Amino acid sequence: MDNRPAAAKIIAIANQKGGVGKTTTAINLGAALAKAGRRVVLVDLDPQGNASTGLGLTADLRRATIYDLLLGEAEATETLHDTSVPSLKLVPATTDLSSADVDLLSSEGRSRLLSRAIAGLARLGDNAPDYVLIDCPPALNILTVNAMVAAHSVIVPLQSEFFALEGLSQLMLTLREIRQTANPELRIEGIVLTMYDRRNNLSQQVEEDARQTLGDLVFRTVVPRNVRLSEAPSHAMPVLDYDPTCAGSKAYADLAQEVLEREG
Repeated sequence: MDNRPAAAKIIAIANQKGGVGKTTTAINLGAALAKAGRRVVLVDLDPQGNASTGLGLTADLRRATIYDLLLGEAEATETLHDTSVPSLKLVPATTDLSSADVDLLSSEGRSRLLSRAIAGLARLGDNAPDYVLIDCPPALNILTVNAMVAAHSVIVPLQSEFFALEGLSQLMLTLREIRQTANPELRIEGIVLTMYDRRNNLSQQVEEDARQTLGDLVFRTVVPRNVRLSEAPSHAMPVLDYDPTCAGSKAYADLAQEVLEREG
């Protein structure tokens, strides 16, 4: 029996703070969902293009990108690239995206450009994705707004450090505004604690505070500080392929199972 969702679930991975593990989560959650039998498209929406690099797509191979898609100069199917993980495809980014705030300013319905672009993935028919993951830039700009307007839900990577929870407030305000104005169905899929060190009292305190404050919104899975997670992108592969037995691989496999549990 096929128990895949009837239509693609679109999840934005967002936090306006940099260095919290957004791209690491996008790559490895995408790979883990693909290994669990789902078809996944990862949309790199960060001008730095780290998700594209981390999945082995060098700059010279990124001929049709998410930028072309937003401008209406390419079809969704033209921007899809295979990765080393079967069932995980990539829509890459380049530094062209860094001018999106200016370039898209005059576009009609500019906050819905990504939503329209992703709709083109339905043309894949039986090969249409079960999940679309959007790796957002570290800013609450037009690109992140586009991602939230397009998405069904948001996963927020939260670094296990001092002031982590305080940094969520602006993101929550943005989520509320988008729910009120453009996407009333948008919800928080979950908050995932990253760079967690069980030997560190601060990490444990951040986890305790997050679970007390946010309850079930916080995933059970925490992503540890793990050298293999840091090394994997330099080898252009997800950590689940680079070192399937390491703590980082287990964490993202567990996180994928939690996301699948919430499929309904």
